[in-house]
Amino acid sequence: MAAAAVAAGLCATLLPGAQATAADNPYQRGPAPTQSSIEASRGSYAVSEASVSRLSAGRFGGGTIYYPTSTADGTFGAVAVAPGYTASQSSMAWLGPRLASQGFVVFTIDTITVTDQPGSRGDQLLAALDYLTERSPVRSRIDSSRLGVMGHSMGGGGSLEAAKSRTSLQAAIPLTGWNTDTSWPEVRTPTLVIGADGDTIAPVSSHSEPFYESLPGSLDKAYLELNNANHFTPNTANTTIAKYSISWLKRFIDNDTRYEQFLCPLPRPSLTVEEYRGNCPHT
Repeated sequence: MAAAAVAAGLCATLLPGAQATAADNPYQRGPAPTQSSIEASRGSYAVSEASVSRLSAGRFGGGTIYYPTSTADGTFGAVAVAPGYTASQSSMAWLGPRLASQGFVVFTIDTITVTDQPGSRGDQLLAALDYLTERSPVRSRIDSSRLGVMGHSMGGGGSLEAAKSRTSLQAAIPLTGWNTDTSWPEVRTPTLVIGADGDTIAPVSSHSEPFYESLPGSLDKAYLELNNANHFTPNTANTTIAKYSISWLKRFIDNDTRYEQFLCPLPRPSLTVEEYRGNCPHT
């Protein structure tokens, strides 16, 4: 009997996703991840959605909240997602259910005007997070200490602005980001910069690469350059963007080290990855 108890204890300690791991990390959500699970079009959670009108939003343009339907696992981290120049939330809608089904509350937003610049988009991302945690119908489902931002193009530039303004954010992911400010030494939020090798609107040489290189060396950060992609690749469902975004959000919003395996050692170039840089292991 004693030997069996010891063996059971060893299994709980060594097996990925075991109960002991979950007990050590109260933010861990969902089953142990696999390559298939992070590449799947949907995760393990059923997803519901709620619309937020422009009028009720106030400091941003409204949007759609995607969230896990079940409350059995307690609260979730949350992510606000901003569109690019002249675009609406519909351009980023694919990320809503895809991320929410992995165990996040996701808010794809419209901006006040479609021509708002990155600084304004950053403010609106933060306003959207405040709405989520303070006034939204799903506020009781959200852990307000575990928040992140994402955005495309000027919305990606806005995600860096938001991270600079609110250092308590747990993750930022600019997607083919655009910003006239290319230096971000003030950012303290773990940041995954995603660029595209064929981007002629925000070329990686003048946007994503300097964004990444200017982040503090001590920061948990990574640079993913998509292969055979362009500025608008983030506007449609993309497995490479999804798998690394999910892994980054899980690792830093949920502190879920089960996802470290997909980020470290650094992914190698492939048919979909032109280049990946980063500092490993993550702190």
